[in-house]
Amino acid sequence: MTDDLTAEERDRVAPYVTDVDGPVFALTNLPEVVKGALFARYSRSPKSLRRLLLDEFLPPQAAAPTGAADTGAAKADALYDRVLAEYGDDSVAQLGGAHIAVEGASNLLTKVLEWGRIASYLEQSTRYIRLDDKPGGEYRYYRPAAVLADPALGKAYTQTIDHAFDTYAELIPLMVEHLDGVVPSDPDTPPAARERAVRAHALDALRGLLPAATRANVGIFASGQAFEAMLIRMQASPLPEARECGEAMLRELRKVIPAFFTRTDRPDRGGRYARYMQANADAVAEVTERILGTPPREADGPDVRLVDFDLDGEAYVVAHALWPNSGMALEDVRRAAEDLSPTDHAAVLAAYVGDRADRRERPGRAFEATTYTFEVVCDYGAYRDLQRHRMLTLQAQPLTADLGYDIPPEVQDAGLADRYGAAQARCAELFGMLRERFPAEASYAVTLAHRIRFTMQMNAREAIHLIELRSQPQGHTTYRRVAQEMHRLIREEAGHTAIAEAMTFVDRSAPAAGRLAAETRQETRSQGR
Repeated sequence: MTDDLTAEERDRVAPYVTDVDGPVFALTNLPEVVKGALFARYSRSPKSLRRLLLDEFLPPQAAAPTGAADTGAAKADALYDRVLAEYGDDSVAQLGGAHIAVEGASNLLTKVLEWGRIASYLEQSTRYIRLDDKPGGEYRYYRPAAVLADPALGKAYTQTIDHAFDTYAELIPLMVEHLDGVVPSDPDTPPAARERAVRAHALDALRGLLPAATRANVGIFASGQAFEAMLIRMQASPLPEARECGEAMLRELRKVIPAFFTRTDRPDRGGRYARYMQANADAVAEVTERILGTPPREADGPDVRLVDFDLDGEAYVVAHALWPNSGMALEDVRRAAEDLSPTDHAAVLAAYVGDRADRRERPGRAFEATTYTFEVVCDYGAYRDLQRHRMLTLQAQPLTADLGYDIPPEVQDAGLADRYGAAQARCAELFGMLRERFPAEASYAVTLAHRIRFTMQMNAREAIHLIELRSQPQGHTTYRRVAQEMHRLIREEAGHTAIAEAMTFVDRSAPAAGRLAAETRQETRSQGR
Protein backbone atom coordinates (compact mmCIF):
# COMPACT_ATOMS: atom_id res chain seq x y z
CA MET A 1 0.00 0.00 0.00
CA THR A 2 1.31 3.45 -0.89
CA ASP A 3 0.12 6.85 0.25
CA ASP A 4 1.10 8.78 -2.90
CA LEU A 5 1.51 11.88 -0.79
CA THR A 6 2.50 15.17 -2.31
CA ALA A 7 5.37 17.13 -0.81
CA GLU A 8 2.88 19.48 0.86
CA GLU A 9 0.91 16.54 2.29
CA ARG A 10 4.07 14.93 3.61
CA ASP A 11 4.89 18.14 5.44
CA ARG A 12 1.40 18.33 6.89
CA VAL A 13 1.31 14.74 8.13
CA ALA A 14 4.91 14.57 9.38
CA PRO A 15 4.24 15.99 12.89
CA TYR A 16 1.65 13.26 13.54
CA VAL A 17 3.50 10.11 12.44
CA THR A 18 6.94 8.76 13.26
CA ASP A 19 7.64 7.86 9.60
CA VAL A 20 6.02 9.44 6.54
CA ASP A 21 7.20 6.68 4.15
CA GLY A 22 7.52 3.27 5.75
CA PRO A 23 4.79 0.68 6.36
CA VAL A 24 5.31 0.72 10.13
CA PHE A 25 4.89 3.91 12.13
CA ALA A 26 3.40 5.29 15.31
CA LEU A 27 0.96 8.14 15.79
CA THR A 28 2.19 11.19 17.69
CA ASN A 29 0.83 14.55 18.84
CA LEU A 30 -2.79 13.42 18.53
CA PRO A 31 -5.50 13.17 21.20
CA GLU A 32 -6.29 9.62 22.28
CA VAL A 33 -9.80 9.97 20.94
CA VAL A 34 -8.44 10.75 17.46
CA LYS A 35 -6.08 7.77 17.50
CA GLY A 36 -8.99 5.51 18.31
CA ALA A 37 -11.23 7.07 15.68
CA LEU A 38 -8.53 6.67 13.04
CA PHE A 39 -8.30 2.96 13.76
CA ALA A 40 -12.08 2.69 13.75
CA ARG A 41 -12.13 4.20 10.23
CA TYR A 42 -9.14 2.07 9.27
CA SER A 43 -11.20 -1.11 9.48
CA ARG A 44 -13.83 0.28 7.14
CA SER A 45 -11.78 2.15 4.54
CA PRO A 46 -9.45 1.16 1.68
CA LYS A 47 -7.28 4.19 2.43
CA SER A 48 -3.96 4.11 4.25
CA LEU A 49 -3.85 5.55 7.77
CA ARG A 50 -1.85 8.58 6.71
CA ARG A 51 -4.32 9.27 3.90
CA LEU A 52 -7.24 8.96 6.31
CA LEU A 53 -5.55 11.37 8.68
CA LEU A 54 -5.07 13.92 5.91
CA ASP A 55 -8.44 13.53 4.25
CA GLU A 56 -10.74 13.25 7.25
CA PHE A 57 -9.06 14.58 10.38
CA LEU A 58 -6.44 17.23 9.60
CA PRO A 59 -7.75 20.69 8.68
CA PRO A 60 -6.39 21.89 5.31
CA GLN A 61 -4.09 24.39 7.01
CA ALA A 62 -3.34 22.50 10.21
CA ALA A 63 -0.71 24.24 12.30
CA ALA A 64 2.21 22.34 13.75
CA PRO A 65 1.26 20.75 17.08
CA THR A 66 2.13 22.65 20.22
CA GLY A 67 1.52 19.86 22.69
CA ALA A 68 -2.10 19.25 23.62
CA ALA A 69 -3.37 19.10 20.06
CA ASP A 70 -7.08 19.13 19.28
CA THR A 71 -6.42 17.93 15.73
CA GLY A 72 -9.42 16.07 14.38
CA ALA A 73 -11.21 15.89 17.72
CA ALA A 74 -14.54 17.17 16.38
CA LYS A 75 -14.46 14.66 13.54
CA ALA A 76 -13.57 11.85 15.94
CA ASP A 77 -16.35 12.74 18.36
CA ALA A 78 -18.88 12.69 15.54
CA LEU A 79 -17.68 9.29 14.36
CA TYR A 80 -17.85 7.75 17.83
CA ASP A 81 -21.30 9.20 18.43
CA ARG A 82 -22.54 7.58 15.24
CA VAL A 83 -20.79 4.21 15.63
CA LEU A 84 -21.43 3.76 19.36
CA ALA A 85 -24.84 5.34 19.78
CA GLU A 86 -26.43 4.46 16.44
CA TYR A 87 -24.77 1.18 15.48
CA GLY A 88 -23.79 -0.17 18.88
CA ASP A 89 -20.36 -1.26 17.62
CA ASP A 90 -18.63 -1.53 21.01
CA SER A 91 -15.31 -2.71 19.57
CA VAL A 92 -14.36 0.83 18.52
CA ALA A 93 -14.48 1.83 22.21
CA GLN A 94 -11.34 -0.32 22.65
CA LEU A 95 -9.35 1.98 20.38
CA GLY A 96 -8.80 4.91 22.72
CA GLY A 97 -7.81 5.04 26.33
CA ALA A 98 -6.95 7.28 29.24
CA HIS A 99 -4.91 7.36 32.43
CA ILE A 100 -6.89 8.05 35.59
CA ALA A 101 -5.61 8.53 39.14
CA VAL A 102 -7.90 7.67 42.05
CA GLU A 103 -6.36 8.89 45.27
CA GLY A 104 -7.44 8.14 48.82
CA ALA A 105 -9.50 5.07 47.87
CA SER A 106 -10.32 2.62 50.65
CA ASN A 107 -9.09 -0.94 50.30
CA LEU A 108 -12.70 -1.93 49.61
CA LEU A 109 -12.92 0.54 46.74
CA THR A 110 -9.60 -0.56 45.24
CA LYS A 111 -11.04 -4.06 44.74
CA VAL A 112 -14.10 -2.59 43.03
CA LEU A 113 -11.86 -0.58 40.71
CA GLU A 114 -9.58 -3.52 39.94
CA TRP A 115 -12.28 -6.08 39.21
CA GLY A 116 -12.24 -5.76 35.41
CA ARG A 117 -9.90 -7.88 33.32
CA ILE A 118 -9.08 -5.57 30.43
CA ALA A 119 -7.31 -2.71 32.20
CA SER A 120 -3.99 -1.97 33.87
CA TYR A 121 -3.78 -1.03 37.54
CA LEU A 122 -1.07 0.17 39.89
CA GLU A 123 -1.79 0.45 43.61
CA GLN A 124 0.25 1.74 46.53
CA SER A 125 1.99 -1.10 48.33
CA THR A 126 1.70 -1.75 52.05
CA ARG A 127 5.16 -3.33 51.79
CA TYR A 128 7.00 -0.16 50.83
CA ILE A 129 4.86 2.61 52.34
CA ARG A 130 4.52 3.04 56.09
CA LEU A 131 1.02 4.10 56.96
CA ASP A 132 1.64 5.30 60.49
CA ASP A 133 1.80 8.98 59.56
CA LYS A 134 -1.05 11.45 60.10
CA PRO A 135 -1.42 13.84 57.15
CA GLY A 136 -3.71 16.64 58.31
CA GLY A 137 -3.66 15.19 61.81
CA GLU A 138 -5.55 11.98 60.94
CA TYR A 139 -4.59 8.46 59.99
CA ARG A 140 -5.18 7.50 56.36
CA TYR A 141 -8.50 5.70 56.43
CA TYR A 142 -11.91 6.27 54.89
CA ARG A 143 -14.63 7.70 57.09
CA PRO A 144 -18.09 6.84 55.70
CA ALA A 145 -20.47 9.76 56.15
CA ALA A 146 -23.46 7.59 57.06
CA VAL A 147 -21.59 5.89 59.91
CA LEU A 148 -20.09 9.11 61.27
CA ALA A 149 -23.55 10.70 61.28
CA ASP A 150 -24.58 8.21 63.98
CA PRO A 151 -23.12 9.62 67.25
CA ALA A 152 -22.50 6.29 68.98
CA LEU A 153 -21.39 4.22 65.98
CA GLY A 154 -19.38 7.09 64.52
CA LYS A 155 -17.40 7.46 67.73
CA ALA A 156 -16.85 3.70 67.98
CA TYR A 157 -15.71 3.62 64.35
CA THR A 158 -13.01 6.29 64.69
CA GLN A 159 -11.82 5.09 68.10
CA THR A 160 -11.50 1.46 66.98
CA ILE A 161 -9.73 2.16 63.71
CA ASP A 162 -7.47 4.73 65.35
CA HIS A 163 -6.53 2.02 67.86
CA ALA A 164 -5.68 -0.40 65.04
CA PHE A 165 -3.42 2.22 63.44
CA ASP A 166 -1.90 3.08 66.83
CA THR A 167 -1.03 -0.58 67.36
CA TYR A 168 0.43 -0.80 63.84
CA ALA A 169 2.60 2.27 64.49
CA GLU A 170 3.78 1.03 67.90
CA LEU A 171 4.70 -2.45 66.68
CA ILE A 172 6.72 -1.42 63.61
CA PRO A 173 9.97 -0.58 65.47
CA LEU A 174 9.57 -3.67 67.66
CA MET A 175 9.11 -5.90 64.62
CA VAL A 176 12.07 -4.28 62.82
CA GLU A 177 14.23 -4.90 65.90
CA HIS A 178 13.14 -8.54 66.08
CA LEU A 179 13.73 -9.22 62.38
CA ASP A 180 17.07 -7.43 62.46
CA GLY A 181 18.22 -10.21 64.75
CA VAL A 182 16.76 -12.93 62.52
CA VAL A 183 17.65 -11.86 58.97
CA PRO A 184 21.11 -13.19 58.10
CA SER A 185 23.94 -10.76 57.66
CA ASP A 186 27.10 -11.32 55.69
CA PRO A 187 29.82 -9.14 54.16
CA ASP A 188 28.50 -9.70 50.61
CA THR A 189 25.11 -8.16 51.39
CA PRO A 190 25.01 -4.35 50.99
CA PRO A 191 23.77 -2.78 54.26
CA ALA A 192 21.17 -0.69 52.41
CA ALA A 193 19.71 -3.81 50.80
CA ARG A 194 19.51 -5.60 54.13
CA GLU A 195 17.85 -2.61 55.78
CA ARG A 196 15.20 -2.43 53.04
CA ALA A 197 14.56 -6.15 53.26
CA VAL A 198 14.09 -6.02 57.04
CA ARG A 199 11.74 -3.03 56.79
CA ALA A 200 9.68 -4.65 54.00
CA HIS A 201 9.44 -7.88 56.00
CA ALA A 202 8.27 -5.97 59.08
CA LEU A 203 5.61 -4.08 57.15
CA ASP A 204 4.46 -7.35 55.55
CA ALA A 205 4.12 -8.97 58.95
CA LEU A 206 2.11 -6.08 60.38
CA ARG A 207 -0.10 -5.17 57.43
CA GLY A 208 -2.81 -7.37 58.91
CA LEU A 209 -3.49 -4.63 61.48
CA LEU A 210 -4.64 -2.26 58.73
CA PRO A 211 -8.42 -2.12 58.35
CA ALA A 212 -10.07 -2.34 54.93
CA ALA A 213 -10.87 1.37 55.39
CA THR A 214 -7.16 2.13 54.86
CA ARG A 215 -6.69 4.52 51.96
CA ALA A 216 -4.46 3.95 48.93
CA ASN A 217 -3.79 5.64 45.62
CA VAL A 218 -4.61 3.75 42.43
CA GLY A 219 -3.49 4.46 38.88
CA ILE A 220 -5.58 3.05 36.03
CA PHE A 221 -4.96 2.88 32.29
CA ALA A 222 -7.84 1.44 30.29
CA SER A 223 -9.70 1.63 27.04
CA GLY A 224 -12.97 3.50 26.77
CA GLN A 225 -14.81 0.18 26.74
CA ALA A 226 -13.11 -1.02 29.93
CA PHE A 227 -13.80 2.27 31.69
CA GLU A 228 -17.47 2.19 30.69
CA ALA A 229 -17.88 -1.33 32.08
CA MET A 230 -16.12 -0.26 35.28
CA LEU A 231 -18.32 2.81 35.72
CA ILE A 232 -21.54 0.87 35.20
CA ARG A 233 -20.41 -1.69 37.81
CA MET A 234 -19.73 1.18 40.18
CA GLN A 235 -23.23 2.58 39.62
CA ALA A 236 -24.59 -0.79 40.77
CA SER A 237 -22.33 -1.09 43.82
CA PRO A 238 -23.94 -1.13 47.29
CA LEU A 239 -20.92 0.86 48.52
CA PRO A 240 -21.63 4.62 48.50
CA GLU A 241 -17.91 5.33 48.16
CA ALA A 242 -17.84 3.36 44.91
CA ARG A 243 -20.85 5.16 43.46
CA GLU A 244 -19.42 8.57 44.36
CA CYS A 245 -16.03 7.66 42.92
CA GLY A 246 -17.68 6.45 39.72
CA GLU A 247 -19.43 9.79 39.27
CA ALA A 248 -16.13 11.65 39.76
CA MET A 249 -14.32 9.37 37.31
CA LEU A 250 -17.01 9.84 34.66
CA ARG A 251 -16.77 13.60 35.05
CA GLU A 252 -12.99 13.55 34.56
CA LEU A 253 -12.99 11.02 31.73
CA ARG A 254 -15.42 13.19 29.80
CA LYS A 255 -12.76 15.88 29.84
CA VAL A 256 -10.29 13.72 27.89
CA ILE A 257 -12.25 11.09 25.88
CA PRO A 258 -15.87 12.26 26.09
CA ALA A 259 -17.06 10.41 22.99
CA PHE A 260 -16.73 7.03 24.72
CA PHE A 261 -19.19 7.85 27.50
CA THR A 262 -22.31 9.08 25.75
CA ARG A 263 -24.26 6.03 27.02
CA THR A 264 -22.71 5.44 30.42
CA ASP A 265 -25.20 7.29 32.63
CA ARG A 266 -28.15 7.40 30.23
CA PRO A 267 -31.19 5.97 32.05
CA ASP A 268 -32.04 3.74 29.09
CA ARG A 269 -28.49 2.39 28.59
CA GLY A 270 -25.86 2.38 31.35
CA GLY A 271 -28.43 3.22 34.01
CA ARG A 272 -30.66 0.35 32.92
CA TYR A 273 -27.73 -2.08 32.99
CA ALA A 274 -26.73 -0.94 36.50
CA ARG A 275 -30.31 -1.45 37.70
CA TYR A 276 -30.27 -4.91 36.12
CA MET A 277 -27.11 -5.85 38.06
CA GLN A 278 -28.51 -4.44 41.32
CA ALA A 279 -31.79 -6.32 40.93
CA ASN A 280 -30.00 -9.59 40.18
CA ALA A 281 -27.68 -9.21 43.17
CA ASP A 282 -30.63 -8.60 45.49
CA ALA A 283 -32.58 -11.54 44.04
CA VAL A 284 -29.68 -13.96 44.34
CA ALA A 285 -29.00 -12.87 47.94
CA GLU A 286 -32.66 -13.51 48.82
CA VAL A 287 -32.84 -16.92 47.16
CA THR A 288 -29.51 -17.98 48.67
CA GLU A 289 -30.71 -17.20 52.18
CA ARG A 290 -34.01 -18.95 51.55
CA ILE A 291 -32.40 -22.12 50.23
CA LEU A 292 -29.17 -22.35 52.25
CA GLY A 293 -30.07 -20.43 55.40
CA THR A 294 -27.75 -18.32 57.53
CA PRO A 295 -24.09 -19.38 57.41
CA PRO A 296 -22.16 -20.15 60.60
CA ARG A 297 -20.20 -17.25 62.01
CA GLU A 298 -16.98 -19.29 62.25
CA ALA A 299 -15.65 -21.78 59.76
CA ASP A 300 -12.63 -24.05 59.75
CA GLY A 301 -11.16 -26.06 56.95
CA PRO A 302 -8.18 -26.31 54.65
CA ASP A 303 -6.73 -23.06 53.38
CA VAL A 304 -6.66 -24.36 49.80
CA ARG A 305 -8.99 -27.01 48.41
CA LEU A 306 -8.95 -28.39 44.86
CA VAL A 307 -12.68 -28.48 44.17
CA ASP A 308 -12.74 -29.49 40.52
CA PHE A 309 -10.35 -30.73 37.84
CA ASP A 310 -10.39 -32.82 34.65
CA LEU A 311 -9.55 -36.46 35.28
CA ASP A 312 -8.03 -36.61 31.78
CA GLY A 313 -6.71 -33.05 31.95
CA GLU A 314 -3.09 -34.01 31.45
CA ALA A 315 -4.01 -36.04 28.35
CA TYR A 316 -5.91 -33.01 27.02
CA VAL A 317 -2.81 -30.85 27.35
CA VAL A 318 -0.63 -33.50 25.70
CA ALA A 319 -3.13 -33.78 22.84
CA HIS A 320 -3.14 -30.03 22.25
CA ALA A 321 0.67 -30.02 22.30
CA LEU A 322 0.76 -32.73 19.62
CA TRP A 323 -2.20 -31.65 17.48
CA PRO A 324 -0.76 -28.65 15.52
CA ASN A 325 1.92 -30.85 13.88
CA SER A 326 -0.21 -33.99 13.57
CA GLY A 327 -2.35 -33.27 10.53
CA MET A 328 -5.10 -35.22 12.34
CA ALA A 329 -8.46 -34.38 13.85
CA LEU A 330 -8.33 -33.32 17.49
CA GLU A 331 -10.61 -36.17 18.55
CA ASP A 332 -8.16 -38.74 17.13
CA VAL A 333 -5.17 -37.06 18.77
CA ARG A 334 -6.98 -37.00 22.10
CA ARG A 335 -7.70 -40.73 21.91
CA ALA A 336 -4.04 -41.38 21.17
CA ALA A 337 -2.93 -39.16 24.05
CA GLU A 338 -5.23 -40.95 26.49
CA ASP A 339 -3.53 -44.26 25.60
CA LEU A 340 -0.04 -42.92 26.31
CA SER A 341 1.81 -43.82 29.49
CA PRO A 342 2.70 -41.25 32.15
CA THR A 343 6.27 -41.48 30.92
CA ASP A 344 5.13 -40.52 27.41
CA HIS A 345 3.06 -37.64 28.81
CA ALA A 346 6.13 -36.37 30.61
CA ALA A 347 8.26 -36.69 27.47
CA VAL A 348 5.76 -34.77 25.32
CA LEU A 349 5.37 -31.95 27.82
CA ALA A 350 9.11 -31.80 28.47
CA ALA A 351 9.63 -31.22 24.74
CA TYR A 352 6.77 -28.71 24.63
CA VAL A 353 8.03 -26.75 27.64
CA GLY A 354 11.69 -26.93 26.68
CA ASP A 355 14.58 -25.51 28.67
CA ARG A 356 13.22 -22.40 30.37
CA ALA A 357 15.81 -19.86 31.44
CA ASP A 358 13.42 -18.14 33.87
CA ARG A 359 9.75 -18.12 34.80
CA ARG A 360 8.95 -15.39 32.26
CA GLU A 361 9.53 -17.89 29.45
CA ARG A 362 6.04 -19.34 29.58
CA PRO A 363 4.89 -22.52 27.82
CA GLY A 364 2.34 -22.27 25.01
CA ARG A 365 -1.43 -22.46 24.80
CA ALA A 366 -1.71 -26.23 24.91
CA PHE A 367 -1.73 -25.81 28.70
CA GLU A 368 -5.01 -23.94 28.38
CA ALA A 369 -6.77 -27.22 27.50
CA THR A 370 -7.49 -28.15 31.12
CA THR A 371 -8.70 -26.21 34.15
CA TYR A 372 -8.60 -26.31 37.95
CA THR A 373 -11.01 -24.79 40.46
CA PHE A 374 -9.55 -23.94 43.86
CA GLU A 375 -11.42 -22.72 46.92
CA VAL A 376 -9.16 -20.62 49.12
CA VAL A 377 -9.58 -19.29 52.64
CA CYS A 378 -6.82 -16.87 53.55
CA ASP A 379 -6.28 -13.41 54.97
CA TYR A 380 -7.68 -10.43 53.07
CA GLY A 381 -4.21 -9.00 52.52
CA ALA A 382 -3.20 -12.06 50.50
CA TYR A 383 -6.54 -12.04 48.67
CA ARG A 384 -5.80 -8.48 47.50
CA ASP A 385 -2.60 -9.76 45.88
CA LEU A 386 -4.13 -12.89 44.35
CA GLN A 387 -7.14 -10.96 43.04
CA ARG A 388 -4.81 -9.09 40.68
CA HIS A 389 -4.53 -12.22 38.52
CA ARG A 390 -7.26 -11.40 36.05
CA MET A 391 -6.65 -14.11 33.45
CA LEU A 392 -8.80 -16.45 35.49
CA THR A 393 -12.29 -16.56 36.97
CA LEU A 394 -12.44 -15.33 40.56
CA GLN A 395 -15.48 -15.11 42.82
CA ALA A 396 -15.35 -13.93 46.41
CA GLN A 397 -17.72 -13.92 49.34
CA PRO A 398 -18.22 -10.60 51.17
CA LEU A 399 -15.45 -9.49 53.51
CA THR A 400 -16.57 -10.14 57.09
CA ALA A 401 -15.01 -10.94 60.45
CA ASP A 402 -16.82 -14.28 60.57
CA LEU A 403 -13.92 -16.51 59.51
CA GLY A 404 -11.52 -15.22 62.15
CA TYR A 405 -8.06 -13.83 61.56
CA ASP A 406 -4.49 -15.06 61.21
CA ILE A 407 -1.53 -14.02 63.33
CA PRO A 408 1.69 -14.18 61.27
CA PRO A 409 4.40 -16.44 62.77
CA GLU A 410 6.82 -13.49 62.78
CA VAL A 411 4.45 -11.60 65.09
CA GLN A 412 4.22 -14.59 67.42
CA ASP A 413 7.99 -15.10 67.39
CA ALA A 414 8.48 -11.42 68.28
CA GLY A 415 6.18 -11.78 71.32
CA LEU A 416 3.64 -9.32 69.90
CA ALA A 417 0.69 -11.68 69.40
CA ASP A 418 -1.35 -10.39 72.35
CA ARG A 419 -1.30 -6.75 71.23
CA TYR A 420 -1.87 -7.78 67.62
CA GLY A 421 -4.84 -9.97 68.61
CA ALA A 422 -6.37 -7.28 70.83
CA ALA A 423 -6.56 -4.88 67.90
CA GLN A 424 -8.12 -7.60 65.72
CA ALA A 425 -10.75 -8.36 68.37
CA ARG A 426 -11.75 -4.69 68.62
CA CYS A 427 -12.14 -4.41 64.85
CA ALA A 428 -14.24 -7.60 64.75
CA GLU A 429 -16.45 -6.19 67.50
CA LEU A 430 -16.92 -2.97 65.50
CA PHE A 431 -17.87 -5.01 62.45
CA GLY A 432 -20.56 -6.75 64.50
CA MET A 433 -21.91 -3.38 65.67
CA LEU A 434 -22.10 -2.02 62.11
CA ARG A 435 -23.35 -4.98 60.08
CA GLU A 436 -27.04 -4.61 61.00
CA ARG A 437 -27.48 -0.90 60.25
CA PHE A 438 -24.68 -0.40 57.71
CA PRO A 439 -24.08 -3.73 55.96
CA ALA A 440 -22.09 -2.21 53.08
CA GLU A 441 -19.92 -0.02 55.33
CA ALA A 442 -19.34 -2.68 58.01
CA SER A 443 -16.51 -4.24 56.00
CA TYR A 444 -14.42 -1.09 56.44
CA ALA A 445 -13.79 -2.29 60.01
CA VAL A 446 -12.45 -5.69 58.94
CA THR A 447 -8.66 -5.88 58.86
CA LEU A 448 -6.31 -7.32 56.28
CA ALA A 449 -5.61 -10.18 58.72
CA HIS A 450 -9.21 -11.41 58.66
CA ARG A 451 -9.93 -14.39 56.45
CA ILE A 452 -12.03 -14.33 53.30
CA ARG A 453 -13.27 -17.24 51.20
CA PHE A 454 -12.98 -17.14 47.41
CA THR A 455 -12.67 -19.42 44.39
CA MET A 456 -10.17 -19.28 41.54
CA GLN A 457 -10.80 -21.19 38.33
CA MET A 458 -7.82 -21.20 35.98
CA ASN A 459 -6.35 -23.17 33.12
CA ALA A 460 -3.01 -24.92 33.58
CA ARG A 461 -1.11 -22.21 31.72
CA GLU A 462 -2.34 -19.51 34.10
CA ALA A 463 -1.67 -21.89 37.01
CA ILE A 464 1.98 -22.07 35.92
CA HIS A 465 2.21 -18.28 35.87
CA LEU A 466 0.42 -17.73 39.19
CA ILE A 467 2.07 -20.52 41.15
CA GLU A 468 5.60 -19.73 40.00
CA LEU A 469 5.21 -15.99 40.56
CA ARG A 470 3.48 -16.16 43.94
CA SER A 471 5.80 -18.82 45.38
CA GLN A 472 8.94 -16.70 45.02
CA PRO A 473 10.96 -15.98 48.19
CA GLN A 474 10.29 -12.25 48.05
CA GLY A 475 6.53 -12.86 48.17
CA HIS A 476 4.27 -12.54 51.20
CA THR A 477 4.18 -15.61 53.44
CA THR A 478 0.45 -16.25 53.05
CA TYR A 479 0.13 -16.23 49.30
CA ARG A 480 3.38 -18.18 48.99
CA ARG A 481 1.73 -20.90 51.06
CA VAL A 482 -1.39 -20.77 48.86
CA ALA A 483 0.68 -21.10 45.67
CA GLN A 484 2.78 -23.95 47.06
CA GLU A 485 -0.35 -25.83 48.14
CA MET A 486 -1.94 -25.37 44.70
CA HIS A 487 1.14 -26.95 43.16
CA ARG A 488 0.98 -29.90 45.56
CA LEU A 489 -2.72 -30.48 44.84
CA ILE A 490 -2.18 -30.47 41.08
CA ARG A 491 0.57 -33.04 41.47
CA GLU A 492 -0.90 -35.27 44.19
CA GLU A 493 -4.69 -34.86 44.15
CA ALA A 494 -5.29 -34.30 40.44
CA GLY A 495 -2.42 -36.64 39.58
CA HIS A 496 -1.20 -34.29 36.84
CA THR A 497 2.45 -35.04 37.50
CA ALA A 498 3.77 -33.90 34.12
CA ILE A 499 1.93 -30.58 34.39
CA ALA A 500 3.32 -30.07 37.89
CA GLU A 501 6.80 -30.87 36.56
CA ALA A 502 6.39 -28.13 33.94
CA MET A 503 6.31 -25.60 36.80
CA THR A 504 10.08 -25.58 37.06
CA PHE A 505 10.30 -22.28 38.95
CA VAL A 506 8.07 -23.09 41.91
CA ASP A 507 9.99 -22.10 45.03
CA ARG A 508 9.47 -24.04 48.28
CA SER A 509 12.29 -22.49 50.27
CA ALA A 510 11.62 -20.75 53.57
CA PRO A 511 14.19 -17.95 53.66
CA ALA A 512 14.30 -15.91 56.84
CA ALA A 513 15.26 -12.83 54.83
CA GLY A 514 12.20 -12.67 52.62
CA ARG A 515 13.14 -10.00 50.08
CA LEU A 516 16.85 -9.96 50.93
CA ALA A 517 18.03 -11.55 47.67
CA ALA A 518 15.83 -9.26 45.56
CA GLU A 519 16.95 -6.16 47.47
CA THR A 520 20.59 -7.22 47.10
CA ARG A 521 20.18 -7.55 43.33
CA GLN A 522 18.51 -4.13 43.20
CA GLU A 523 21.29 -2.52 45.24
CA THR A 524 23.95 -4.10 43.04
CA ARG A 525 22.25 -2.80 39.89
CA SER A 526 21.88 0.64 41.47
CA GLN A 527 25.58 0.79 42.38
CA GLY A 528 26.45 -0.34 38.85
CA ARG A 529 24.45 2.54 37.37
